[in-house]
Amino acid sequence: MLVTAIRYFPLWAAGLAMVAWLWPAPFRGLAPAIVPLLGVIMLGMGLGLRVGNFTEALRRPALVGLGVALQFTVMPLAAWVVGRLAGLPPELLAGMVLVGSCPGGTASNVICYLARGDVALSITMTTVSTLAAVVMTPVLTWVWAGTMVPVPVGSMLFSILQIVLLPVLAGVALNHLWGRRLAPVKHLFPLVSVVAIALIVAIIVALQRDQLPRVGGILAGAVALHNVAGLAAGYGAARLAGLEARLARTLAIEVGMQNSGLAVALAAKYFSAAAALPGA
Repeated sequence: MLVTAIRYFPLWAAGLAMVAWLWPAPFRGLAPAIVPLLGVIMLGMGLGLRVGNFTEALRRPALVGLGVALQFTVMPLAAWVVGRLAGLPPELLAGMVLVGSCPGGTASNVICYLARGDVALSITMTTVSTLAAVVMTPVLTWVWAGTMVPVPVGSMLFSILQIVLLPVLAGVALNHLWGRRLAPVKHLFPLVSVVAIALIVAIIVALQRDQLPRVGGILAGAVALHNVAGLAAGYGAARLAGLEARLARTLAIEVGMQNSGLAVALAAKYFSAAAALPGA
């Protein structure tokens, strides 16, 4: 039952977004909850990790390094290229670049499992990219979008420490110290994360309800093309490196899927609600 509910996450998100479209007022009032909701998501991610996930990178450094390198090179560049080709205005283009500069998210681990990939590698790459994102996300956003909108690199770095790194590390610590005691409820956290992400999407839809009809179609196409570029680059690079199909699928998913919740939270805080639309 729980796994089925999580698998239907796209329907949760689309359904709640439709509700927010029809009745935006209650969701607009929840705008200050975006950052705390992301903190809950990241805490849940940490509860699903073990200390061994951090040391796992040392056992397969070439694989993990290839995936993380592709993620932080291909995705920001692809976001900039696709956004420019689509003729997106500066705020939306900055939001695209921010999505491309974010690390992998927990959803990639679930998708990797469903795609029969290497889940252990997926979790390790997500963990490493999340740690690297403290510096990489604000710096890459500044590199690719700094000429279009002001990018407060220092403030963004501090925010990622607060709303990503600290909750993840707190979750890991709780899992390490009280993992057995938390076992009866840990399985609920993926569902909590799904609900939180769907709610974040709904809030952004409500805030941008008037602008969506004007940019929604072209933006959806740009975001889809961006994802396809990342998936193709991850898979293609892995196959060129001589990796088997299972590992190539894993790298494709990790490179092509970003922590869009982080992108939404950062965009809403430092740019505008419009810049949060690509993440949503």
